[in-house]
Amino acid sequence: MDDTLRIEALHSKAVDLGKLLEDHRCNDVVVMDMSPLDYWTDFFVIATVMSDTHLRGLQRYIKDFAVEKDLEILHRSRKPEGSDEWCLIDLGGIVVHLMTERTRSFFELERLWSAALLIYQSSKSS
Repeated sequence: MDDTLRIEALHSKAVDLGKLLEDHRCNDVVVMDMSPLDYWTDFFVIATVMSDTHLRGLQRYIKDFAVEKDLEILHRSRKPEGSDEWCLIDLGGIVVHLMTERTRSFFELERLWSAALLIYQSSKSS
């Protein structure tokens, strides 16, 4: 598959994943197109979670989504290690950041990667 078709397919999957997270009570969901930046991934999906329990449940939905959309979970980690504040899930061309409100406001990923194109933003906010 040529790169343009691959990016278009990932674009659709990233937006669908953002909508899935919004449907499962995440706040401030954004999907950012990182592909023009020559970064190590093509899309970021960033969402605010309400609790550790919420975060763990979302991981199950993301795993099911990955299987359904033929995406492989390459890596999953909590940042900092063992923390319940931030979970990073690497799906190759899509990297998901599930963060508490406190951690998200501290790291400000959207500001850090402000050159990326915002392709989806949820209507819900915290």
